[in-house]
Amino acid sequence: MIKIAVLGYGTVGSGVVKVLNTNAKKIAKRAGQEIEVKYVLDLRDFPDDPIQNKVVHDYEVIEKDDEVSVVVETMGGTKPAYEFVKRALLAGKSVCTSNKELVAAHGTELIQIAKDKGINFFFEASVGGGIPIIRPLNECLTADRIEQINGILNGTTNYILTKMAKEGSDFDEVLKEAQKLGYAEKDPTADVEGYDACRKIAILTSLAYGAQVDYEDIYTEGITKITAEDFRYASAMDASIKIFGTSKKIGGKLYAMVAPQMIQADNPLYSVNDVFNAICVTGNMLGDVMFYGKGAGKEATASAVVSDVVDAVKHLNQNVIIFWDAQKQEVAPMDEMENRFFVRIGISEKEKAEKEFDEIEPVDAGIEGEFGFLTSKMTEKAFHDIIASFETFITRIRVGF
Repeated sequence: MIKIAVLGYGTVGSGVVKVLNTNAKKIAKRAGQEIEVKYVLDLRDFPDDPIQNKVVHDYEVIEKDDEVSVVVETMGGTKPAYEFVKRALLAGKSVCTSNKELVAAHGTELIQIAKDKGINFFFEASVGGGIPIIRPLNECLTADRIEQINGILNGTTNYILTKMAKEGSDFDEVLKEAQKLGYAEKDPTADVEGYDACRKIAILTSLAYGAQVDYEDIYTEGITKITAEDFRYASAMDASIKIFGTSKKIGGKLYAMVAPQMIQADNPLYSVNDVFNAICVTGNMLGDVMFYGKGAGKEATASAVVSDVVDAVKHLNQNVIIFWDAQKQEVAPMDEMENRFFVRIGISEKEKAEKEFDEIEPVDAGIEGEFGFLTSKMTEKAFHDIIASFETFITRIRVGF
């Protein structure tokens, strides 16, 4: 029997315990032996929960117990998660985590410690909740050269944009509804400003190309400026607006961003709605492969964590190589990235737009006093240099078609 400890008994941590108890026989068969939760670390007590007799408040109890072979970290954030995870690895215990902040900030260091100790640091649930994507990138797609990753990586923002599209509502109105339903946090900044998706695309890009990508280097733009009028224009083009985490290599340079984009129905991500996530990986031999499912939620995320626990038990004292070196990959300047743009300006500057941009494609959404149009593909710098001279500029959204 293998004994494990769970750090944090919140949504995901309690879900891990539930999955282990509910599917105990099947999990034992897959792992080759039974798995028992010996400790749960939390600041709180849970007197009405059977887990109470396993609750400890001092991390050293877990760290110094040689019976504990695997530690599951579901605390979130980097403090004290980073310290506890590092100490667990140094003590010879494999770690499985759902913490994207921890992985994005300290992944390479923790992977190296695990390698040196002959144990494992697994983080399948850190991106996409229950969607299997980390292991496929590390093990299943290694024969391909990854050309692009494009993903809907945050369920909160996807839910908000879906509701705006269906109901014609404004951002603030839908955000309040999402908060009431529990889809958005009281402070939704990490989601709606794109920071959550940024950490996730940094992790995926690091794995896809085998070297560290710092999330701080990735251009990040949220959805707070998207309006009901933008969706009227999108509808006129048979398009939808989604926020994507995108990375791609062109001419030996790595480009990455998190930003809203307009996409049309022939895009495999077009129909991904509500709280669902999806990640499209493009390989030079395989072409497009899409991973789709619940990107968050108690059972979905916990299921991915437990799959890592099973893998850790199957590889006790045997390190599984993860191709993610500490050597940093430089992200090319955003100014150099090429995109098409959908633009809204005042109708008074229509002729100027037709003159200043090489080619434009007008879009009529029936909004009085405005002129909407699509540009041809151009660099970010070229676009901003031109649009800066427009006095009636309203907004722009990148176009993925």
